[in-house]
Amino acid sequence: MPPTGFKSRPKQRKRTATPPPSRVATRVVLFTDTLGDVNGVSRFIRNSADLALTTNRDFTVITSTNFAIPKQRNIINVAPIFATKMPKYENLELALPPALAMYRAAAALKPTVVHISTPGSVGLIGRWIAWRLGVPMAGVYHTDFPAYIEKLFLNDSMTIGCSSFMKWFYKPFARIFTRSDDYAQRLTTLGINPNNLVTLKPGIRIDEFHPRYRDDTIYPRLGCAPHAVRFVYCGRVSVEKNLPLLADIWPAAHAALHARNITAELIIIGDGPFRAEMEAKLQGTNTHFLGFRYDRELATLYASADAFVFPSATDTLGQVVMESQASALPVLVSDQGGPKEVTRHNQTGLVLPARNPQAWTDAIISLGTDHPKRKAMGTAAHTFLQDFSIAKSFDHYWSVHEQVAAGR
Repeated sequence: MPPTGFKSRPKQRKRTATPPPSRVATRVVLFTDTLGDVNGVSRFIRNSADLALTTNRDFTVITSTNFAIPKQRNIINVAPIFATKMPKYENLELALPPALAMYRAAAALKPTVVHISTPGSVGLIGRWIAWRLGVPMAGVYHTDFPAYIEKLFLNDSMTIGCSSFMKWFYKPFARIFTRSDDYAQRLTTLGINPNNLVTLKPGIRIDEFHPRYRDDTIYPRLGCAPHAVRFVYCGRVSVEKNLPLLADIWPAAHAALHARNITAELIIIGDGPFRAEMEAKLQGTNTHFLGFRYDRELATLYASADAFVFPSATDTLGQVVMESQASALPVLVSDQGGPKEVTRHNQTGLVLPARNPQAWTDAIISLGTDHPKRKAMGTAAHTFLQDFSIAKSFDHYWSVHEQVAAGR
Protein backbone atom coordinates (compact mmCIF):
# COMPACT_ATOMS: atom_id res chain seq x y z
CA MET A 1 0.00 0.00 0.00
CA PRO A 2 1.38 3.45 -0.84
CA PRO A 3 1.62 6.03 1.99
CA THR A 4 -1.44 8.16 2.81
CA GLY A 5 -1.73 11.19 0.53
CA PHE A 6 0.40 9.63 -2.20
CA LYS A 7 -1.15 9.85 -5.59
CA SER A 8 0.07 7.22 -7.97
CA ARG A 9 0.93 8.31 -11.49
CA PRO A 10 -1.44 7.21 -14.15
CA LYS A 11 -0.09 4.25 -16.02
CA GLN A 12 1.52 5.49 -19.20
CA ARG A 13 0.94 3.70 -22.39
CA LYS A 14 3.99 2.43 -24.11
CA ARG A 15 4.76 4.70 -27.03
CA THR A 16 5.69 3.26 -30.34
CA ALA A 17 7.55 5.22 -33.01
CA THR A 18 5.29 6.48 -35.75
CA PRO A 19 6.50 4.88 -38.96
CA PRO A 20 7.49 7.35 -41.66
CA PRO A 21 5.13 7.57 -44.59
CA SER A 22 5.94 4.94 -47.15
CA ARG A 23 8.01 6.22 -50.04
CA VAL A 24 7.12 5.10 -53.49
CA ALA A 25 10.16 4.66 -55.67
CA THR A 26 10.43 7.34 -58.35
CA ARG A 27 9.80 5.92 -61.80
CA VAL A 28 10.23 8.34 -64.69
CA VAL A 29 9.07 7.68 -68.25
CA LEU A 30 10.39 10.22 -70.75
CA PHE A 31 8.77 10.90 -74.14
CA THR A 32 10.89 12.45 -76.88
CA ASP A 33 10.56 13.19 -80.60
CA THR A 34 14.34 13.32 -80.98
CA LEU A 35 16.76 10.55 -80.09
CA GLY A 36 18.40 9.42 -83.31
CA ASP A 37 19.01 12.98 -84.52
CA VAL A 38 22.29 14.86 -84.20
CA ASN A 39 21.60 17.60 -81.65
CA GLY A 40 22.15 18.55 -78.03
CA VAL A 41 18.70 17.38 -76.96
CA SER A 42 19.23 13.80 -78.12
CA ARG A 43 22.73 13.72 -76.61
CA PHE A 44 21.37 14.87 -73.25
CA ILE A 45 18.65 12.20 -73.29
CA ARG A 46 21.10 9.46 -74.27
CA ASN A 47 23.50 10.52 -71.53
CA SER A 48 20.63 10.52 -69.01
CA ALA A 49 19.57 7.01 -70.05
CA ASP A 50 23.15 5.77 -69.63
CA LEU A 51 23.52 7.38 -66.20
CA ALA A 52 20.17 5.98 -65.05
CA LEU A 53 21.47 2.47 -65.71
CA THR A 54 24.75 3.01 -63.88
CA THR A 55 23.07 4.70 -60.88
CA ASN A 56 20.10 2.29 -60.61
CA ARG A 57 17.42 4.89 -61.31
CA ASP A 58 14.13 3.75 -62.80
CA PHE A 59 14.18 5.85 -65.96
CA THR A 60 12.83 4.80 -69.36
CA VAL A 61 12.86 6.68 -72.66
CA ILE A 62 10.04 6.16 -75.17
CA THR A 63 10.32 7.44 -78.73
CA SER A 64 8.99 6.68 -82.21
CA THR A 65 11.49 6.94 -85.05
CA ASN A 66 13.02 5.21 -88.05
CA PHE A 67 16.45 6.58 -87.16
CA ALA A 68 19.03 4.33 -85.50
CA ILE A 69 18.99 4.65 -81.72
CA PRO A 70 20.92 2.94 -78.90
CA LYS A 71 19.78 -0.58 -78.07
CA GLN A 72 19.53 -0.74 -74.30
CA ARG A 73 16.90 -1.93 -71.88
CA ASN A 74 15.69 1.51 -70.79
CA ILE A 75 15.03 2.82 -74.33
CA ILE A 76 11.82 1.80 -76.14
CA ASN A 77 11.27 2.65 -79.79
CA VAL A 78 7.68 2.20 -80.96
CA ALA A 79 7.79 2.09 -84.76
CA PRO A 80 5.99 5.09 -86.30
CA ILE A 81 2.91 4.65 -88.48
CA PHE A 82 4.35 7.20 -90.88
CA ALA A 83 7.50 9.32 -91.05
CA THR A 84 8.80 11.98 -93.43
CA LYS A 85 11.48 14.64 -93.60
CA MET A 86 10.81 17.78 -91.61
CA PRO A 87 10.22 20.96 -93.65
CA LYS A 88 13.31 23.22 -93.63
CA TYR A 89 15.25 20.40 -91.92
CA GLU A 90 15.76 17.59 -94.40
CA ASN A 91 18.05 15.73 -91.98
CA LEU A 92 15.36 15.62 -89.28
CA GLU A 93 12.27 13.40 -89.12
CA LEU A 94 8.60 14.18 -88.60
CA ALA A 95 6.85 11.04 -87.35
CA LEU A 96 3.29 9.93 -86.63
CA PRO A 97 3.50 7.53 -83.66
CA PRO A 98 0.94 4.83 -82.70
CA ALA A 99 -0.72 6.30 -79.61
CA LEU A 100 -2.23 3.09 -78.19
CA ALA A 101 1.00 1.11 -78.50
CA MET A 102 2.86 3.88 -76.69
CA TYR A 103 0.16 4.00 -74.02
CA ARG A 104 0.46 0.28 -73.37
CA ALA A 105 4.26 0.52 -73.15
CA ALA A 106 4.07 3.41 -70.69
CA ALA A 107 1.28 1.94 -68.55
CA ALA A 108 3.26 -1.29 -68.07
CA LEU A 109 6.10 0.74 -66.54
CA LYS A 110 3.78 2.32 -63.89
CA PRO A 111 5.49 5.72 -63.90
CA THR A 112 5.24 8.11 -60.96
CA VAL A 113 6.28 11.00 -63.23
CA VAL A 114 5.94 11.44 -66.97
CA HIS A 115 8.60 13.67 -68.50
CA ILE A 116 7.89 15.36 -71.84
CA SER A 117 11.13 16.33 -73.54
CA THR A 118 9.78 17.74 -76.81
CA PRO A 119 6.49 19.39 -77.86
CA GLY A 120 6.13 17.31 -81.04
CA SER A 121 3.86 14.40 -81.92
CA VAL A 122 5.52 12.03 -79.43
CA GLY A 123 5.38 14.72 -76.76
CA LEU A 124 1.68 15.31 -77.40
CA ILE A 125 0.97 11.60 -77.00
CA GLY A 126 3.06 11.51 -73.84
CA ARG A 127 1.04 14.42 -72.48
CA TRP A 128 -2.20 12.52 -73.20
CA ILE A 129 -0.80 9.36 -71.59
CA ALA A 130 0.13 11.23 -68.42
CA TRP A 131 -3.44 12.54 -68.23
CA ARG A 132 -4.90 9.04 -68.80
CA LEU A 133 -2.67 7.55 -66.09
CA GLY A 134 -3.27 10.41 -63.66
CA VAL A 135 0.48 10.98 -63.32
CA PRO A 136 2.13 14.39 -62.79
CA MET A 137 4.20 15.81 -65.63
CA ALA A 138 7.58 17.44 -65.83
CA GLY A 139 9.22 18.75 -68.96
CA VAL A 140 12.10 20.71 -70.38
CA TYR A 141 12.16 23.69 -72.71
CA HIS A 142 15.07 22.57 -74.86
CA THR A 143 14.35 24.55 -78.03
CA ASP A 144 13.04 28.05 -78.66
CA PHE A 145 10.59 27.05 -81.39
CA PRO A 146 8.87 30.47 -81.70
CA ALA A 147 12.26 32.07 -82.41
CA TYR A 148 13.14 29.31 -84.88
CA ILE A 149 9.88 29.77 -86.78
CA GLU A 150 10.35 33.53 -86.86
CA LYS A 151 13.82 33.12 -88.41
CA LEU A 152 12.95 30.26 -90.77
CA PHE A 153 9.53 31.26 -92.11
CA LEU A 154 9.46 35.06 -91.56
CA ASN A 155 5.76 34.81 -90.74
CA ASP A 156 4.37 36.72 -87.75
CA SER A 157 1.14 34.69 -87.66
CA MET A 158 3.04 31.41 -87.47
CA THR A 159 5.28 32.79 -84.70
CA ILE A 160 2.28 33.98 -82.65
CA GLY A 161 0.52 30.65 -83.21
CA CYS A 162 3.60 28.74 -82.07
CA SER A 163 3.90 30.88 -78.93
CA SER A 164 0.24 30.21 -78.09
CA PHE A 165 0.74 26.49 -78.60
CA MET A 166 3.78 26.49 -76.30
CA LYS A 167 1.82 28.24 -73.57
CA TRP A 168 -0.98 25.67 -73.86
CA PHE A 169 1.40 22.71 -74.08
CA TYR A 170 3.42 23.49 -70.94
CA LYS A 171 0.60 24.86 -68.79
CA PRO A 172 -0.27 21.62 -66.89
CA PHE A 173 3.36 20.69 -66.11
CA ALA A 174 4.26 20.52 -62.42
CA ARG A 175 7.84 21.50 -63.22
CA ILE A 176 9.47 22.86 -66.37
CA PHE A 177 13.23 22.78 -66.70
CA THR A 178 14.88 25.64 -68.53
CA ARG A 179 18.44 25.35 -69.79
CA SER A 180 19.41 28.88 -68.71
CA ASP A 181 18.18 31.78 -66.61
CA ASP A 182 17.77 33.81 -69.81
CA TYR A 183 15.15 31.37 -71.05
CA ALA A 184 13.41 31.23 -67.68
CA GLN A 185 12.66 34.92 -68.19
CA ARG A 186 11.52 34.33 -71.77
CA LEU A 187 9.14 31.57 -70.67
CA THR A 188 7.40 33.89 -68.24
CA THR A 189 6.62 36.17 -71.19
CA LEU A 190 4.79 33.19 -72.74
CA GLY A 191 2.56 33.12 -69.68
CA ILE A 192 4.26 30.19 -67.91
CA ASN A 193 4.00 30.33 -64.10
CA PRO A 194 7.52 31.27 -62.89
CA ASN A 195 6.98 29.17 -59.75
CA ASN A 196 6.98 26.06 -61.94
CA LEU A 197 10.33 26.84 -63.57
CA VAL A 198 13.65 25.24 -62.59
CA THR A 199 16.96 26.11 -64.24
CA LEU A 200 18.68 22.78 -64.85
CA LYS A 201 22.34 22.63 -63.89
CA PRO A 202 24.24 22.33 -67.20
CA GLY A 203 26.43 19.31 -67.79
CA ILE A 204 28.32 17.37 -70.44
CA ARG A 205 30.55 14.30 -70.48
CA ILE A 206 33.67 16.26 -69.59
CA ASP A 207 35.84 13.13 -69.85
CA GLU A 208 34.94 12.84 -73.55
CA PHE A 209 35.97 16.41 -74.44
CA HIS A 210 39.55 17.15 -73.41
CA PRO A 211 42.69 18.82 -74.81
CA ARG A 212 44.48 15.46 -74.63
CA TYR A 213 42.65 14.51 -77.84
CA ARG A 214 44.52 17.14 -79.86
CA ASP A 215 45.91 15.72 -83.10
CA ASP A 216 47.70 18.15 -85.42
CA THR A 217 47.32 15.76 -88.36
CA ILE A 218 43.51 15.53 -88.37
CA TYR A 219 42.77 18.75 -90.28
CA PRO A 220 45.39 18.21 -93.02
CA ARG A 221 43.92 14.73 -93.52
CA LEU A 222 40.56 16.43 -94.18
CA GLY A 223 42.00 18.75 -96.81
CA CYS A 224 42.82 21.73 -94.60
CA ALA A 225 46.12 23.63 -94.42
CA PRO A 226 48.87 21.96 -92.36
CA HIS A 227 49.45 25.12 -90.32
CA ALA A 228 46.62 27.54 -89.68
CA VAL A 229 44.67 29.31 -86.96
CA ARG A 230 41.35 27.47 -87.01
CA PHE A 231 37.99 28.87 -85.89
CA VAL A 232 35.36 26.15 -85.53
CA TYR A 233 31.56 26.29 -85.61
CA CYS A 234 29.54 23.17 -84.72
CA GLY A 235 25.76 22.87 -84.97
CA ARG A 236 22.89 23.13 -87.40
CA VAL A 237 23.82 25.13 -90.49
CA SER A 238 20.70 27.26 -90.49
CA VAL A 239 19.67 30.89 -90.31
CA GLU A 240 18.24 30.64 -86.79
CA LYS A 241 21.81 30.02 -85.58
CA ASN A 242 22.70 33.54 -86.78
CA LEU A 243 25.01 32.05 -89.41
CA PRO A 244 24.26 34.79 -91.95
CA LEU A 245 26.24 37.06 -89.61
CA LEU A 246 29.19 34.65 -89.64
CA ALA A 247 29.00 34.38 -93.42
CA ASP A 248 29.06 38.17 -93.70
CA ILE A 249 31.96 38.85 -91.33
CA TRP A 250 34.35 35.97 -92.06
CA PRO A 251 35.65 37.30 -95.43
CA ALA A 252 36.76 40.59 -93.81
CA ALA A 253 38.28 38.83 -90.79
CA HIS A 254 40.05 36.33 -93.04
CA ALA A 255 41.44 39.10 -95.25
CA ALA A 256 42.67 41.10 -92.25
CA LEU A 257 44.47 38.06 -90.83
CA HIS A 258 45.93 37.25 -94.26
CA ALA A 259 47.30 40.81 -94.44
CA ARG A 260 49.14 40.04 -91.19
CA ASN A 261 50.64 36.87 -92.75
CA ILE A 262 48.34 34.63 -90.68
CA THR A 263 46.68 31.69 -92.41
CA ALA A 264 43.20 31.41 -90.90
CA GLU A 265 40.51 28.80 -91.57
CA LEU A 266 36.84 28.61 -90.71
CA ILE A 267 35.67 25.05 -90.02
CA ILE A 268 31.93 24.31 -90.19
CA ILE A 269 30.86 21.05 -88.52
CA GLY A 270 27.23 20.07 -89.14
CA ASP A 271 24.67 20.44 -91.87
CA GLY A 272 21.41 22.20 -92.60
CA PRO A 273 19.35 24.27 -95.05
CA PHE A 274 21.73 27.26 -95.07
CA ARG A 275 24.80 25.22 -96.05
CA ALA A 276 24.63 25.66 -99.84
CA GLU A 277 24.14 29.43 -99.59
CA MET A 278 26.87 29.75 -96.97
CA GLU A 279 29.31 27.73 -99.07
CA ALA A 280 28.63 29.98 -102.06
CA LYS A 281 29.20 33.13 -99.99
CA LEU A 282 32.47 31.89 -98.49
CA GLN A 283 34.22 30.54 -101.57
CA GLY A 284 37.89 31.48 -101.58
CA THR A 285 38.02 32.30 -97.85
CA ASN A 286 39.60 29.09 -96.48
CA THR A 287 36.25 27.79 -95.22
CA HIS A 288 35.79 24.02 -94.92
CA PHE A 289 32.41 22.31 -94.50
CA LEU A 290 32.91 18.92 -92.83
CA GLY A 291 29.29 17.81 -92.39
CA PHE A 292 28.34 15.81 -89.31
CA ARG A 293 31.11 14.42 -87.12
CA TYR A 294 30.64 12.24 -84.06
CA ASP A 295 32.11 10.96 -80.81
CA ARG A 296 35.92 10.80 -80.60
CA GLU A 297 36.43 12.40 -84.04
CA LEU A 298 34.34 15.38 -82.96
CA ALA A 299 36.31 15.67 -79.71
CA THR A 300 39.55 15.56 -81.69
CA LEU A 301 38.34 18.27 -84.08
CA TYR A 302 37.53 20.52 -81.12
CA ALA A 303 40.83 19.89 -79.36
CA SER A 304 42.87 20.41 -82.54
CA ALA A 305 41.38 23.83 -83.34
CA ASP A 306 42.23 27.24 -81.88
CA ALA A 307 38.90 28.94 -81.10
CA PHE A 308 35.17 28.28 -81.25
CA VAL A 309 32.70 30.73 -82.79
CA PHE A 310 28.97 30.42 -82.07
CA PRO A 311 26.87 33.47 -83.01
CA SER A 312 23.44 31.92 -82.25
CA ALA A 313 20.97 34.15 -80.41
CA THR A 314 18.27 31.44 -80.09
CA ASP A 315 20.01 28.64 -78.18
CA THR A 316 18.57 27.78 -74.79
CA LEU A 317 21.99 26.51 -73.61
CA GLY A 318 24.56 25.71 -76.30
CA GLN A 319 26.00 22.31 -75.43
CA VAL A 320 28.66 22.69 -78.13
CA VAL A 321 29.90 25.81 -76.34
CA MET A 322 30.54 23.68 -73.26
CA GLU A 323 32.14 20.86 -75.25
CA SER A 324 34.55 23.22 -76.98
CA GLN A 325 35.55 24.93 -73.71
CA ALA A 326 36.17 21.54 -72.09
CA SER A 327 38.47 20.90 -75.07
CA ALA A 328 40.44 24.07 -74.11
CA LEU A 329 39.07 26.38 -76.80
CA PRO A 330 38.24 30.04 -76.13
CA VAL A 331 34.71 30.76 -77.32
CA LEU A 332 32.97 33.65 -79.04
CA VAL A 333 29.25 33.69 -78.17
CA SER A 334 26.36 36.12 -78.45
CA ASP A 335 24.85 38.17 -75.64
CA GLN A 336 21.43 36.60 -76.26
CA GLY A 337 20.31 33.15 -75.12
CA GLY A 338 21.94 30.53 -72.95
CA PRO A 339 25.57 30.27 -74.20
CA LYS A 340 26.63 33.47 -72.41
CA GLU A 341 25.72 31.81 -69.08
CA VAL A 342 28.30 29.06 -69.59
CA THR A 343 31.00 31.52 -70.72
CA ARG A 344 33.09 33.82 -68.55
CA HIS A 345 33.55 37.04 -70.51
CA ASN A 346 37.23 37.96 -71.01
CA GLN A 347 38.29 34.81 -69.16
CA THR A 348 37.09 31.75 -71.08
CA GLY A 349 35.93 33.66 -74.14
CA LEU A 350 34.10 36.75 -75.31
CA VAL A 351 30.39 37.59 -75.13
CA LEU A 352 29.56 39.75 -78.14
CA PRO A 353 26.49 41.73 -79.29
CA ALA A 354 24.40 39.43 -81.48
CA ARG A 355 23.64 42.19 -83.98
CA ASN A 356 27.03 43.89 -84.18
CA PRO A 357 29.03 42.42 -87.09
CA GLN A 358 32.03 44.68 -86.46
CA ALA A 359 32.39 43.41 -82.89
CA TRP A 360 32.57 39.83 -84.19
CA THR A 361 35.07 40.76 -86.91
CA ASP A 362 37.30 42.54 -84.40
CA ALA A 363 37.11 39.64 -81.94
CA ILE A 364 38.15 37.08 -84.57
CA ILE A 365 41.06 39.27 -85.66
CA SER A 366 42.10 39.83 -82.05
CA LEU A 367 42.12 36.14 -81.16
CA GLY A 368 43.64 35.19 -84.50
CA THR A 369 46.66 37.44 -83.94
CA ASP A 370 47.20 36.76 -80.22
CA HIS A 371 48.36 33.21 -79.55
CA PRO A 372 49.14 33.79 -75.81
CA LYS A 373 45.63 35.17 -75.29
CA ARG A 374 44.04 32.17 -77.05
CA LYS A 375 46.14 29.80 -74.98
CA ALA A 376 45.33 31.49 -71.65
CA MET A 377 41.61 31.65 -72.40
CA GLY A 378 41.57 28.03 -73.56
CA THR A 379 43.27 26.84 -70.38
CA ALA A 380 40.81 28.85 -68.26
CA ALA A 381 37.91 27.43 -70.27
CA HIS A 382 39.01 23.84 -69.66
CA THR A 383 39.37 24.48 -65.91
CA PHE A 384 36.00 26.25 -65.74
CA LEU A 385 34.15 23.36 -67.39
CA GLN A 386 35.38 20.74 -64.93
CA ASP A 387 32.47 21.59 -62.62
CA PHE A 388 29.90 20.93 -65.36
CA SER A 389 29.75 17.14 -65.38
CA ILE A 390 26.73 15.32 -66.75
CA ALA A 391 26.59 13.32 -63.51
CA LYS A 392 25.95 16.49 -61.47
CA SER A 393 23.40 17.66 -64.01
CA PHE A 394 21.55 14.32 -63.88
CA ASP A 395 21.56 14.30 -60.07
CA HIS A 396 19.82 17.67 -60.11
CA TYR A 397 17.45 16.50 -62.85
CA TRP A 398 16.50 13.40 -60.85
CA SER A 399 16.03 15.25 -57.54
CA VAL A 400 13.41 17.51 -59.13
CA HIS A 401 11.54 14.46 -60.47
CA GLU A 402 11.60 12.96 -56.97
CA GLN A 403 9.96 16.14 -55.66
CA VAL A 404 7.30 16.00 -58.39
CA ALA A 405 6.61 12.33 -57.63
CA ALA A 406 6.23 13.16 -53.94
CA GLY A 407 3.77 15.96 -54.75
CA ARG A 408 6.08 18.75 -53.58
